[in-house]
Amino acid sequence: MGMENPNLPNHSFRPSSAASPFLLSAPVAGSEASVFRPAPQAPSQFPTPPYSSGPVVGSQGPAFRHPPPGRPNGLVRPTPTPVSSSYGPPVTGFRNPQMHSTGQAASPLHSQPVVPPGPTPRGPPAGLTTLAPVPILSQPQPPSIPMRFPDSSKTEQIHTNGHPSQPFSLSMPNVQPSSPSMGPSYATGRDSYRPSFPGEANGERNSVSQAPPMHPPSFSLQQRGYGPPAAASPFLAQQRSYGPPVTSIGYPGTQMQHHGIAPPTATAQGLAEDFSSLSLGSAPGSFDRGLDAEALPRPLDGDVELKSFAEMYPMNCSSTFLRLTTSGIPNSQSLASRWHLSLGAVVCPLAEAPPGEEVPVVNFATTGIIRCKRCRTYVNPYVTFTDNGRKWKCNMCSLLNDVQSDYFAHLDASGRRVDLDQRPELLKGSIELIAPAEYMVRPPMPPLFLFLIDVSISATQSGVLEVVAQTIKSSLDNLPGYPRTQIGFITYNSTIHFYNMKSSLMQPQMMVISDLDDVFVPLPDDLLVNLSESRNVVEAFLDSLPSMFQDNMNVESAFGPALKAAFTVMSKLGGKVLVFQSTLPSLGVGRLRLRGDDIRVYGTDKEHLLRAPEDPFYKQMAADFTKFQISVNIYAFRDKYTDIASLGTLAKYSGGQVYYYPSFQSSTHKYKLTHELTRDLTRETAWEAVMRIRCSKGVRFTSYHGNFMLRSTDLLALPAVDCDKAYAAQLSLDETLLTTQTVYIQVALLYTSSSGERRIRVHTAAAPVVTDLGEMYRLADTGAIVSMFSRLAIEKSLSYKLEDARNAVQIRIVKALREYRNLYAVQHRLSGRMIYPESLKFLPLYGLALCKSTPLRGGYGDVQLDERYAAGFTMLALPVKKLLKLLYPNLVRVDDLLVKSYPQIDESGIHKMRVPLAVKSLDARGLYIFDDGFRFVIWFGGSISSDIGRKLLGEDFSGDYSMVSLSQRDNDMSIKLWKMLQKFRESDPSYFQLCHLVRQNEQPREGFFLLMNLVDDQNVGGSSYANWIMHLHQQVQQNA
Repeated sequence: MGMENPNLPNHSFRPSSAASPFLLSAPVAGSEASVFRPAPQAPSQFPTPPYSSGPVVGSQGPAFRHPPPGRPNGLVRPTPTPVSSSYGPPVTGFRNPQMHSTGQAASPLHSQPVVPPGPTPRGPPAGLTTLAPVPILSQPQPPSIPMRFPDSSKTEQIHTNGHPSQPFSLSMPNVQPSSPSMGPSYATGRDSYRPSFPGEANGERNSVSQAPPMHPPSFSLQQRGYGPPAAASPFLAQQRSYGPPVTSIGYPGTQMQHHGIAPPTATAQGLAEDFSSLSLGSAPGSFDRGLDAEALPRPLDGDVELKSFAEMYPMNCSSTFLRLTTSGIPNSQSLASRWHLSLGAVVCPLAEAPPGEEVPVVNFATTGIIRCKRCRTYVNPYVTFTDNGRKWKCNMCSLLNDVQSDYFAHLDASGRRVDLDQRPELLKGSIELIAPAEYMVRPPMPPLFLFLIDVSISATQSGVLEVVAQTIKSSLDNLPGYPRTQIGFITYNSTIHFYNMKSSLMQPQMMVISDLDDVFVPLPDDLLVNLSESRNVVEAFLDSLPSMFQDNMNVESAFGPALKAAFTVMSKLGGKVLVFQSTLPSLGVGRLRLRGDDIRVYGTDKEHLLRAPEDPFYKQMAADFTKFQISVNIYAFRDKYTDIASLGTLAKYSGGQVYYYPSFQSSTHKYKLTHELTRDLTRETAWEAVMRIRCSKGVRFTSYHGNFMLRSTDLLALPAVDCDKAYAAQLSLDETLLTTQTVYIQVALLYTSSSGERRIRVHTAAAPVVTDLGEMYRLADTGAIVSMFSRLAIEKSLSYKLEDARNAVQIRIVKALREYRNLYAVQHRLSGRMIYPESLKFLPLYGLALCKSTPLRGGYGDVQLDERYAAGFTMLALPVKKLLKLLYPNLVRVDDLLVKSYPQIDESGIHKMRVPLAVKSLDARGLYIFDDGFRFVIWFGGSISSDIGRKLLGEDFSGDYSMVSLSQRDNDMSIKLWKMLQKFRESDPSYFQLCHLVRQNEQPREGFFLLMNLVDDQNVGGSSYANWIMHLHQQVQQNA
């Protein structure tokens, strides 16, 4: 890849800075003066589908007004009957969490407001839609329970189009259920959590692209006067107003002259509304207080991507590989400074391609790789050919490059190459290039696996050795790269054991080294052997490994010296080291002490030291491993403190992964370890890889986040990459003002395939440059933003207090919502509402879920130290969809499905059965499955039919569920449940979900496995969803 040289010697660690809440240059809350900048509305920059954008919570209840003419009380939708809950009414008297105020200035934003029918407004400017006040009508209310919120006189009302008769347009019911509780009520923990939240590609387009012209449909909005309310779906409403139509104006400057890069500019007949509102107010005669949590937006349909953007740029790579936090790139640094939600991308270069979108393999053979001579961009669908096909113009730097004779083709009348249909590199946003010899500094390495196994007494007693040996043996036939694959083993306790597995031997020879200060590696050429040649010896070793150490009483672990020995063995070739660690390293270099948790340190400047590696030895070893193309995966099993914070740095900086099995017992965890180790060994892997992300002139990527080593300022060293790893990068503008209409981003991964080919995986995407902050919000991607936030917050927790990391998340959200709010708050009289765009309607909930996640929640005693570290290392590498599922898991009621006959249910059907993550969603007569991608929690209601329980668990139904395991039984109900669990597992095979059975009221098991993970409720992890929205609104209103 030219600049992607895998052997550059500079191994610098990731740069860091403490200038802002996330170690970035973004402004901190309160660091800027509050300045209100009202502005006239700007028209949209390009035609797009009409979106409606998100809810609004106000702390100012509108005063009572008489209903407008033609809107009798009868139009108000009656209060729906609240859902019956087995847990009774919510706990009253929640303590208000302390919120940090922010002083970020707000700026105007372009979009059009919602216009409900009402009295004729007085003399507005022509073409400007305004919001008339909507009366809040009294109606019968169920008995209310007083609750202490920041403003105890408010109640919630939702308006999408200003019509109370629409969906979500309802007077908020009392939070108390209308039917008696079917089970005991749970007193959730008081709100001790203090939520608070802080918190960047150009190309010219003036010639003919290679794709056929595309004309997207023209979206228009019919302007109407007053009339009866139109049907509207939640959070998406057709807006009406008076006055002449408002037109949409295209990109500034010259009209686009070529096809396929973006849709042609056009004039829209109307401009769609870009926000919805969620308001609080007191209805006359009502004593309601607080929010109706059921009306708040929740991602029950899973990850929702911006499909309109994919339609605008059909030649972009799939969002599976690359997702931008916003697909509207700001045209100036001043505009970028008003975007507080991180500007950047999340990249998963080897993700499994969507069905029907397989990545084509291109071999240029004698032509050689076609690249720009100046910026080294690979040829892609956005380059243009000129001079009758003799030159091509780089979309990144605009350089005219000569077309080689072997690659030449004439252009047709429209400027397209005549051989375009035979050139996938000019049609597809993702391609795989076969790299020639100049992209190799050595012959391609074979797939190589070295197993570093702890054989202390903990490993033998827990059954780790037996499960590991059996799994490796069963995976030998499926290891990638046959017949080139190489394999080796090292075991250790207080000494280090090497194994000669030369093919001429009948049994492996074991060599023991006891000098841990100066480890000598005997027979270095025979410790790694070709699997196809030494298969019999390898299998004999794996069969004898469990019994070899079954009488071992050694409690020591010389992990550090064993790690140095592994480095010596592998440094010639590179590969992957799989470490199986069952006890705390206690001997030789790298030994660790039992630091433990210390309540006295929490809340002080020394708190982050608990989460920092104790010994720099492991980070230095990771740098050495990466330099020689060696990746390290950690499997940790100890039931006591293992110091994952130190051991995990090996995986983090070598592009590896951390697997954690607390209190491992083979009878319980066997299938999980077997599945995850098998996938680790057999999934397609890119070896000795480097990755670089290029972008257009004027923008650049400034920081990177994930599991890797930064070899130079923009080159990521990745000794081993697979489909389960993603990386985030933040973008910034180098120029004060961008003059181009489009930014291009290209991800290039140079790697060696398991078959021995040197390949380049290239993903290319285009994004429009926008001049309006409203377009940035409308094109925002919540999934990418949350993925970026999670990496920034977890990395911040390694240098600051947990509370600071959580505050950083909240401050970013507050700044963004405040910036957006200023578009509407004054000129459209929305001072009593919290406004957010449709594209970000789930962002507050995901922000709360992130603050409640295992790496960030609580403080001393709330999460085991090792569990916190392991979850943090895992989340740093997760792709977007898997991360979102972990933050807001699936909760599905399945008892009806088991009892009744239903057709085969696919994944989309499962989404339709999801319920909010709240106690009130749990019916005592029901059976529920909680799935976060890493485990299943199966919850049995206290009043569930005994027939269901006995068919699923047999006589164990009434026993202690901590002693019961779920197994398939010979009846239709049990078979249905197992098929359902299998379908859940098949939808995401990255990890294996163990089943944990929980019965209602069985404490502390129910609380630990389920109740504390119900994001919508107030618990030890933080405030409730409704409380969180209230507090965000308070913060947004300050200095707004």
